Amino acid sequence: MEQTVDKYIEVERRLDQVRDQFALVEGHFDTSEETSPWIPFIPNIWLRHLSFDVRNNVSVHIMRADKGGSLGRHRHRAKVTGYVLKGSLRYEEYDWVARAGDYIHESPGRTHTLVSDEGMETLFHLGTPIEFLDEQDRIIEIVDVFWMMDHYLSYCKQHDLPINKAMFI
Repeated sequence: MEQTVDKYIEVERRLDQVRDQFALVEGHFDTSEETSPWIPFIPNIWLRHLSFDVRNNVSVHIMRADKGGSLGRHRHRAKVTGYVLKGSLRYEEYDWVARAGDYIHESPGRTHTLVSDEGMETLFHLGTPIEFLDEQDRIIEIVDVFWMMDHYLSYCKQHDLPINKAMFI
């Protein structure tokens, strides 16, 4: 048994070296409103970007909606999770309302329309792409992690704000 444990420890030491060489540095980085401002997305909807993961086509952001704000009809091509921080949101296609403290899971391939009747802020872990659709189910825009990155970078450039490079993981 001791020989098996020693072998395991030896393997883990080698793996630690590989992780140290190739894995992203762990830790935290500043995503205050100064380094991650509220950026207009569409009318009555804003995003605060927190991270952009190009390897996995994932972004993390907080979405804010004014009372009556709607994201519009869209289809997910990857998993999305969310945690409602303030207010509430619902989807026109479902019969539930998510309120502050609720967790949301959205499956790939689902099509729905996000609405916030009272306003909200929700933390989203957003697998992409997302296809925005018109009334005839035609794709009118595709949003992925690179779109989100451009959204952030363009806003910072237009407003002479520093870019928080730590958000690009």
